Amino acid sequence: MTTTTHKQLEVLTDDQTPQKWCVLLREEVFKKFMSQGSPIVHKVFGGGSLFSPLLFGKFFDPSDAFPLWEFESDILLSSLRSSGQSTIDWFQTDQDYVLKAELPGEGKSNVQVYVENGKVLEISGQWKQQQQQRDQSKTNTRDWRSGHWWEYGFVRRLELPQDADWRKIEAYVTNDLLLEIKINKINNPLDSENNQNIA
Repeated sequence: MTTTTHKQLEVLTDDQTPQKWCVLLREEVFKKFMSQGSPIVHKVFGGGSLFSPLLFGKFFDPSDAFPLWEFESDILLSSLRSSGQSTIDWFQTDQDYVLKAELPGEGKSNVQVYVENGKVLEISGQWKQQQQQRDQSKTNTRDWRSGHWWEYGFVRRLELPQDADWRKIEAYVTNDLLLEIKINKINNPLDSENNQNIA
């Protein structure tokens, strides 16, 4: 008998590491990194993963904000679906934007969801084996996100749509494998004006 675990994540809004992701992942660096990578690296950054820079056939640094919501999901993900590799789905209802993505390899148990300035949704995590190595070696106290972060973890930053209520975002992890994020829509135009004034 299989049991399902459904855990709600805290969506953070207070940035504790303003210098994070300060080293960009360039396409040639990514290709070299992948050519030397382990199976875990290929699982995290390979085709079909939300965290792959080459997810949509063109290179997008995962640490840059990507306007996913501006694209038609059926068109954007059709090639991935036809290849059977897609581990991502996103859609919208009248009330919400919904993103579902498989969490990669060893990083799935420590995923973080963060909203930056009410405009960018960030999903990140550190690979478990790297975290364990750092725990054993107390000499390295530098934040993994301000170095060659892709060697230690993963990130995807998504631009929030104009009508997204960044104060009403829910994130869940099912079976330590599937991440689901629901972002409430602002249905009242007056609410939208108030949101922009606050942000």
